[in-house]
Amino acid sequence: MEKDIYKTSRTLYIIEAALEYLIAISVGTLYLTKLAMHVGLSDSATGILLSFVALGTSFQCFAVLLAGQSSVKKWVFLGHVVSQLLFCSIYFIGVAPLSNASKAVGIVVFLLLAQAIHNFINSPKITWYMSLVPYEQKGRFTANKEIISLICGMLFSYGLAYFLERCEAQGDLPTAFVWIGVIILVLTVLHSATLAFSKEKIVEKPKIKIKETLKGLCKEKGLYKVIIVACGWSVASYVSTPFMGTYQLNELAFLPTTVSIISVVSSIMRILFSKTMGKLADRYSFTKMLKVCFTIEAVAFLINSFAVPANGKIVYTVFAILHAVGLAGINSATINLIYDYVSVENCMSALAIKSTVSGLVGFLSTLLMGPLVAYIQNNGNRFLGLPLYAQQVLSFFSFIVLALLLVYIRFGMEKPIHADEHTVSE
Repeated sequence: MEKDIYKTSRTLYIIEAALEYLIAISVGTLYLTKLAMHVGLSDSATGILLSFVALGTSFQCFAVLLAGQSSVKKWVFLGHVVSQLLFCSIYFIGVAPLSNASKAVGIVVFLLLAQAIHNFINSPKITWYMSLVPYEQKGRFTANKEIISLICGMLFSYGLAYFLERCEAQGDLPTAFVWIGVIILVLTVLHSATLAFSKEKIVEKPKIKIKETLKGLCKEKGLYKVIIVACGWSVASYVSTPFMGTYQLNELAFLPTTVSIISVVSSIMRILFSKTMGKLADRYSFTKMLKVCFTIEAVAFLINSFAVPANGKIVYTVFAILHAVGLAGINSATINLIYDYVSVENCMSALAIKSTVSGLVGFLSTLLMGPLVAYIQNNGNRFLGLPLYAQQVLSFFSFIVLALLLVYIRFGMEKPIHADEHTVSE
């Protein structure tokens, strides 16, 4: 029996993903919202800041430049180090002896640069690591990887939120921000080590011209379908979720630990359903799994449109749990659909293009909603004559988009085009 030389690297991929997830939590909704409030940003501006995650993915288009490279490891390693150091720096900027306006500009610039660099090397990294996983195991492997990340994230998130709450209670938020920066720095060192020790499947590729690559992608009919689905989900998600951080902390008056506990409960549910979603995808298809996940998400956002301070802890928690269950399959499906609908030689570039378009659409969705949030809040939390919070209206918008997306998947996504091709090649 031939020795599996990539087994250790697959394990390192799981560790790498967990460490990257912890860094993502550190620059996630709760902590960036607190930092934004600390430097005086409004709710609408904070929502736009949080949507930089989506805008950053638009830079994945530049990953096409690496499509002809036989090895991408050095680019991935360098890109992650630089982007994570920039993530670390935004917290130090937040406590620097500068005016609030200067701090806000610094945070915006560094965060956008970090997201841009992170996303430039993200699809090459995914392609690198996923090439080490047999095709028939991709669903289960992705689920296992996500479960490990979520378990680590639950413990880390609660501990960090507790520390933030203690510092805030003592009137010393700057200390919390400094320590978050230090924690990201330590995680960066550990994360870099996993990349350094992972093997790469070197495949000699002919030099590819960008023009030829784009021509090849234009001929991939399945890619258009994947992009429509990814953009639909991006709109549904980013018209509302970037504004939920301020909603939890301001209108619903949640403490940081309350936010963290809801996150932990949601993560547990996501863990419980991750394997089920992975098996569902492996047995049927990622398309069928998406129909299930998007249905759950539609129900979640509809429920959240009824969340108000009087029932917030119950209704928002139900939303967060259902949202997490839906995400148990969506994240892996939006990646793995590429492997079902696009030729193997175009996967990396296709993943980059899909992420670029959907990310830009997601950011623009948030940008368009910013004025609406400000309008509703300035109007005494009323919309069309009804007493509604902005986030209630945005959640209902998300529900409508998801309902339309389900109709498209039902009638527009036929059998995967290239699944057999990938099975043979891997």
